[in-house]
Amino acid sequence: MQFDLLHVGTLVALAHVLGVVAACHAILYTRTSQGAIAWAVSLVAMPYLTLIPYLFLGRSKFAGYADARRVANAMLRARAHPPVWDTHASSAGLPTAELGIRLVHSLTRLGGMPFLPGNSVRTLVNGAATFEAIFEAIESARHYLIVQFFIVRDDALGEMLKDALIAKAQQGVRVYFLYDSIGSFDLPQRYVAALRAAGVETHPFATHRRFVNRLQLNFRNHRKIVAVDGERAFVGGHNVGVEYLGGKPPLSPWRDTHIEVRGPAVASIQFVFTEDWHWATQKLPEFDMPPAPAADHAEGTCMHCVVVPSGPADKQETCSLFFVEAINAARERIWITTPYLVPDEAVFSALRLAVLRGVDVRILIPSRRDHRVVFAASKLYAYDSLRAGIRIFRYQPGFLHQKVVLIDSAAAAIGSANLDNRSFRLNFEIMVLTVDRGFAQEVETMLLNDFAESREIDRTEYRQAGAVRRVLMHVARLFSPIL
Repeated sequence: MQFDLLHVGTLVALAHVLGVVAACHAILYTRTSQGAIAWAVSLVAMPYLTLIPYLFLGRSKFAGYADARRVANAMLRARAHPPVWDTHASSAGLPTAELGIRLVHSLTRLGGMPFLPGNSVRTLVNGAATFEAIFEAIESARHYLIVQFFIVRDDALGEMLKDALIAKAQQGVRVYFLYDSIGSFDLPQRYVAALRAAGVETHPFATHRRFVNRLQLNFRNHRKIVAVDGERAFVGGHNVGVEYLGGKPPLSPWRDTHIEVRGPAVASIQFVFTEDWHWATQKLPEFDMPPAPAADHAEGTCMHCVVVPSGPADKQETCSLFFVEAINAARERIWITTPYLVPDEAVFSALRLAVLRGVDVRILIPSRRDHRVVFAASKLYAYDSLRAGIRIFRYQPGFLHQKVVLIDSAAAAIGSANLDNRSFRLNFEIMVLTVDRGFAQEVETMLLNDFAESREIDRTEYRQAGAVRRVLMHVARLFSPIL
């Protein structure tokens, strides 16, 4: 009996020693003070419960991707004739007039890409319009296709995509298909094998390619990108699954938004894919980066766009700073739609300051939940937002998944980033900011229709919640650094 107690005591002591070591690591390397405190306290107090989760979820810096990015950039520059878009200065004029020179300068430095004129951007509302446009574009491909999604399911929509890609590969079109290994964890091997057997270059984006990342489940490539022949590209919130077409009760009908981009900004979007592909394969896809042509100023092609990629390998917290800058730029209104409302302190402070400036600040969130803990945390953040004067709306018909930012009457951003810590610091994301009053009007009309189908909430949503539910909201918020 003494022998067993001695062993148990030794194991408990060892767990606490390892917990202290891990807590020191968390304090040194966790990006936010809230996250560092949460990890440190739990690792010291309950190491036997938190040590293993910390191994998988504790890191906030993605090692190796920045090195892969530098290599890919150098190889692309050496191969490109004429030079690709990264040698072009940002477009002057309209973005500066609408947003101010400081914002234009900060966004181009933040994302490492310029504002480019001469684009045409259109919204694709919901899954039917989005995938109809994507499949039509795939069918038109003559030279190459790039396809990247966070989630790919082996269901009816997934089968349609697989068949379309196989058909193009058999026609001699070069097809590159990238999916996230965590988001698409249940994608069967037979699906991937069928694509590869038909000549489709197919790879997962796996975070454990380098030894230092071997245990990490926290980093996901959340981007959704389709590009065809360098002529048009698609970015937004949709993944590949029937739920995105509204085929999964009780979340249906599914509310989401994609955009189709034509023009020089397509090269920027393709470059983001190229970086991810190089990380996954250590190779560059065999297609020419299209040069940025001069704007033709034809009707509908005068839009200025900047592509803002972000991820945990960035030196700066690009995604969070993008939202801060967009909110700070607003003089009349800032409308944001997001499925998850878990902002960090910087973004929440920017929202509160916008209210104090007299800006119309609105956030549209779902009334239905797809993640229980995130939804509970979002309720508490919604209450805090209401107290700060921010108007919060809940979309009623179904689950809201779109990621849209409308700035005044001048600009709108659409992409894959949510208003939460996971997008800010843990996911690879992409947003496309378009400066054009006609496009902003199109986005405004879309959002007004959404607000018409929404319910503006007040403080009673929180106050009428029972004591146990309130406690659960506060507990859920403790996990916000990793939600």
